[in-house]
Amino acid sequence: MKKRLLDLLMLAAGSLLFALSINVFAIPNEFGEGGVTGVTIIAYYLFHWSPGLVSLILNSLLLLIGYKFLDRTTVAYTIVVIMMLSLFLYLTEGWRIASDEVVVNAIFGGLLTGAGIGIIIRAGGSTAGSTILARIAHKYLDWNVSYALLFFDLIVVFASYFVIGAQSVMLTVVMLYIGTKVMDFIIEGLNPKKAVTIISKEHAKIADQVVSLMERGVTVLHGHGYYTKTQQEILYIVIGKQELSMLKKIVKASDKNAFITIHDVRDVFGEGFIELSK
Repeated sequence: MKKRLLDLLMLAAGSLLFALSINVFAIPNEFGEGGVTGVTIIAYYLFHWSPGLVSLILNSLLLLIGYKFLDRTTVAYTIVVIMMLSLFLYLTEGWRIASDEVVVNAIFGGLLTGAGIGIIIRAGGSTAGSTILARIAHKYLDWNVSYALLFFDLIVVFASYFVIGAQSVMLTVVMLYIGTKVMDFIIEGLNPKKAVTIISKEHAKIADQVVSLMERGVTVLHGHGYYTKTQQEILYIVIGKQELSMLKKIVKASDKNAFITIHDVRDVFGEGFIELSK
């Protein structure tokens, strides 16, 4: 129950940030957007149709088409997001900020867009529209969600050239790029992890210090050198990025000739990290 409530709060916060990026930064500066939101903005420029209403209609239609590609929880959360986003787009429709610096506005528009969508996806929902297409590409083509979303969004952005002009399109691309980087940062995790593989004759000493000093678990793998055929214990450790410096000191103090490889880790689930709940 607590987790569901937290998810709903995150969905509401993400929807509000996304709505603010559209009404406060995109529309007043005649920027475009990607996906359904981009179509919504174009409809506003051409016909002055309510962004909230158009967003509700288009996203609902796309959800009906693409719901089978999403799990039941994501569908339920996406319905919540569609309703909240449309509501916040309506409530903040007249909001403006006193700034004539279009580049600065594009930067902050991107920050809010990326933060909003990132929080929504992190909570297990989606904004429907091109997000559904991005999730389908991730599921079947193993595309990164953030960059798949950027790909589909750019199609709409470049089509908006005929409505908003070249300069606005270029600034929109800047806004989307910033949004993608922020979203990627939030989706991949606020606390990136590293996987470290250590080959050393002092593996027992290193493992003992990692457990006692860093309070991290160590997995011992059995291997051997192909050329020498020498049996060797291999340590596998997953730690936070900020803990990497301490681990290097431990290894250096135990064995200056140790062989170490360090890999970026996208997600870590299990004891001591994030509970695998979805």
